[in-house]
Amino acid sequence: MKRMQRNGLMLAIVSVLAAATVRASDESDVVAEPAVAAQAPAASGEGESGNAAATTLDRVTVTARKREETLQDVPVAVTAFTADALEKLNVEDISDLDAQVPNLTIYAARGSSSTVTAYLRGVGQSDPLWGVDPGVGIYLDDVYIARPQGALLDVFDVERVEVLRGPQGTLYGKNTIGGAIKYISRGLPKQAEGYAQLTVGNYGQLDAKGAIAGPVGGEDSPVRARLAVASLNRDGFGENRTNGAPVSDKEINAFRASLGADLSERFDLGIAFDWMDDQSGVRGARMLAPNRFAPALTPLDDRYDIRAGMPNINDTQMKGLSATANWRATDSWAFKYVLARRDSDTETNIDFDTLPNKIADVKAFYRDEQTTHELQANYDGGGMARGVMGLYHFDGEAGGQVRNNFFNASFGDTQGTVFTDSLAAYADWTFDFTDRLSLDLGARWTDEDKHAIVLNRGYTDATFTTPTTTVANFNRTVNFSNVSPKLALDFRLNDEVMLYGSASRGFKSGGFNIRANSVAVPRSAEPFDDEQVDSFELGTKMALAEQSLFLNFAYFYNVYEDIQLSVFTAYDSNGDGVDDAFFGDFTNAGKGHIQGLEMEYQWLPNEHWVLSGNLAWLDAQYDDFLSRGIDVASQQKFTNAPRFSGAVNLEYRSELASGGSLATRLGYSYQGEVWPTTDLSPAIRQDGYGLLNAGVIWKVNPDWTLALQGSNLTNKEYRTTGYNIPVLGVLTGFYGPPRQYTLSARYDF
Repeated sequence: MKRMQRNGLMLAIVSVLAAATVRASDESDVVAEPAVAAQAPAASGEGESGNAAATTLDRVTVTARKREETLQDVPVAVTAFTADALEKLNVEDISDLDAQVPNLTIYAARGSSSTVTAYLRGVGQSDPLWGVDPGVGIYLDDVYIARPQGALLDVFDVERVEVLRGPQGTLYGKNTIGGAIKYISRGLPKQAEGYAQLTVGNYGQLDAKGAIAGPVGGEDSPVRARLAVASLNRDGFGENRTNGAPVSDKEINAFRASLGADLSERFDLGIAFDWMDDQSGVRGARMLAPNRFAPALTPLDDRYDIRAGMPNINDTQMKGLSATANWRATDSWAFKYVLARRDSDTETNIDFDTLPNKIADVKAFYRDEQTTHELQANYDGGGMARGVMGLYHFDGEAGGQVRNNFFNASFGDTQGTVFTDSLAAYADWTFDFTDRLSLDLGARWTDEDKHAIVLNRGYTDATFTTPTTTVANFNRTVNFSNVSPKLALDFRLNDEVMLYGSASRGFKSGGFNIRANSVAVPRSAEPFDDEQVDSFELGTKMALAEQSLFLNFAYFYNVYEDIQLSVFTAYDSNGDGVDDAFFGDFTNAGKGHIQGLEMEYQWLPNEHWVLSGNLAWLDAQYDDFLSRGIDVASQQKFTNAPRFSGAVNLEYRSELASGGSLATRLGYSYQGEVWPTTDLSPAIRQDGYGLLNAGVIWKVNPDWTLALQGSNLTNKEYRTTGYNIPVLGVLTGFYGPPRQYTLSARYDF
């Protein structure tokens, strides 16, 4: 009943928006032009000139260096997707970008549907617990999202998504050591516009999205507003055979509202609010082998079905409020100030064994609060020098409680809070020595304090009321300071070819292991070190054949030090010489190197055909990896670092006699062998696999669009991650989505 009420409410809102769009269109007799060209090719997000007969590719504007530049002109390894490209590629949330960006691995973290795990070029972090920072920064409209819970953003009312590969510490927030994913929502138009979209699909999928925007109080009003809503729903891919609850279902409601005012010709102010409520159920994990503590319960045939005895609760709520002020002080200097506040709360049940037995049942609560300030000064006087300088402050509080029930005999919890206070100053300047040669210099200074309050205890029973032992109890602060420089040189051979080379440093602060067991392993209560990447890159960007062929190449070599790893560590709890217990450990692995090649391509041979995609090669190896005093580097593997990956998209488009257009797409993506966890279980390792996708988009007229989309058409079984905990008999794998197909109808005005 709750789901029906919630979905009915959101569908009603969208219906009201749709009706409003029709009325607005009738009253104003104005049909707004789409913000993005309707014929944008798929993979790289580059657009066309806006009609099916175009034979040149447009250059998409990006803000990778916090100033507007075209994608082919910026000397940075960045992939950009326009709203049109995201629709054609059937990107429903940012995990669907995985195959379309070279050396990007991104998926929902283990038992959650909206907690993100992201890796770029072999650098990332898969542990979602507070006290551990992500390795790939995710930004929503220039605001850094510090925690992974809720950060697997669903795509609706988006203007553009940019994925910046490699360390981005010079310009972007904190902890962008692997790269940055920038989600940029639609802006505030000067004329009324909006849309309403309804999508149905298999597994009972029913999605409703809509937006309405424009001036407030008349076309000449300096005040503009936008409201966008989404209700995203799907039945489960599987079933909990113990209680009949859906498994891997989806129930997400979200909205964004923004208001802006041009207070003068040189000053404007904007306020934005976003909210997301994810009440999807738990994700299914397939048993890869019988649990030795329940040998009669053999693995199920279906990869999504489970027999868990815990409630189907996996809720996350996230909201954010930001205020942005822009002041064009002179024709050369512009200043920007962004104040933002974000909060999230999560309650989840993790049945590690997936069985009704009380073997490894965990209930977790996460909470997060963050306040950020960023002041930017941007200079461009039209001369040889231009750049951006800024100050950034992050004040965060992340904490929660994790209750563990092992065998209904051992009860313990992890609770506490990590307070983070981070101050940074940055600058990035470009100097044009000639019309063809430019030098980019940048640096970021960071000073960060982490204050951890940790209390880990054992209890008498599952009520968690009477403590028996305390395995960790500390209140400590550690400071991290870093200077991350960047140097880049780009040279334009001619109007079609640019060459660039760069050297940069990435930094991610250390912290404390919230799961520490200082009784059994005293060093676990000590802070772990910050990690650092020194990255060297050579690349070229080419716009050839009268701008009908884009080719981008990059080679990089990274030196990766003090790699932070989350591992399960077994220990002897009773002194009999046998490891019979474990805890979640966190350690610095040592040193490694990562090198890779990346190619992105897009070819428009004529007005009908577009070929696009990417190819990537990645070689990631440990040089030093100490485990209990022994160097085991030669036996270790980087997680989420496939050696080969790539995608190809073939699109055919044609104008129709009726005045509309038709675009069809066939896509194939491949990912090589992946070790998704640090324990290197061969059962969880995923061999190389390919996925087949297709879509047909019929633009009936400027107002109406119909789309038929299909993903994983061969219904390929592939694992994204899993658990291997021998002490608990747990060996499970989490799988990517099955074959899905959808039909959408969209009305624009």
